[in-house]
Amino acid sequence: MTKTSILNVLAVVALLLGSCNSAGDKPANSKKITGKQPFDAVIGIKYYEVKRRFSTGLSFNELGFQQEPSWIIQFKSRDTIMAYSPQYKRMQSFYLHYDHGDVYNFAKEWFRIKKVSKDSLVFQRLHLTAREISKDIRSDVNLTWYAEDYINKTLKTSVEKLQRPTRADTLYIQKLAEKTNRNPDNRDSAFGARQPVELIPLSKMIKVEKISSVDKLLGKTEAYDYLFPRYRVDISKAYADFGYDFSAVVDAKGRIHLGAFHTNFPENYEPRKKTLEAIIDVYFQHLLKVVPGKTLGIPHSSEINFSVIGRKNSK
Repeated sequence: MTKTSILNVLAVVALLLGSCNSAGDKPANSKKITGKQPFDAVIGIKYYEVKRRFSTGLSFNELGFQQEPSWIIQFKSRDTIMAYSPQYKRMQSFYLHYDHGDVYNFAKEWFRIKKVSKDSLVFQRLHLTAREISKDIRSDVNLTWYAEDYINKTLKTSVEKLQRPTRADTLYIQKLAEKTNRNPDNRDSAFGARQPVELIPLSKMIKVEKISSVDKLLGKTEAYDYLFPRYRVDISKAYADFGYDFSAVVDAKGRIHLGAFHTNFPENYEPRKKTLEAIIDVYFQHLLKVVPGKTLGIPHSSEINFSVIGRKNSK
């Protein structure tokens, strides 16, 4: 993955709402929003988010980031909206602030309300910088809600089924995976795996801990754990005491390829490279069972991060 791609993800993941996708019939009687709305006709209706997609119509982007629908909302009055809080496991009330045009704010998020009907809602999630709406991927997210009665009585299905990724999502991931298979050790073609790499110890000499990067205060959502998976590896009875941080690309067959690492001086690059490749070849490939990362059940190359500690004395 290029430095530009990584910086792009760092900016996007903290700002996008989440993800997944769905299929389903398009509700009838949708109305285009043309200004401030009283929402009288939809007060009291409970809506479940069933689709969250980029403008491509997909719930995935080229970096492996997946949009996942999760919101449950209900208009309580003209200026109050209720939204489900996973933290408190109940609906909470938020002031529905009208800003301008079709732009509203609630629950600390900005939306352009595009369609409203008793059956469905379509909002565009917006990112603002200095009161200006960003014109990049951060505002390139459309959320679709279906009313509870529409799901149960008209579509006769469940929220969970509607939220599933589509065939188009699967074909897109297959295309990305085929690209990684042509360049299995290439960081630029690797992408985040929704089911990250598994590292299973085959010896008591080695211990592995997957470290969570989620930090809601810093805007690091759950997506960080599959876009930037980090593992601490402790090796006992090593050839020497050492400690290194580096990335690696794990391909679809479970082979580990050295990625990026830091050195203070250019002349140290090649010796450090040889050392890290030796750690991968001698310890990782022999003492670990490596299960490649997968997205929608499809194995592919993905980049992971290591913090490796080696101790010569087993104690």
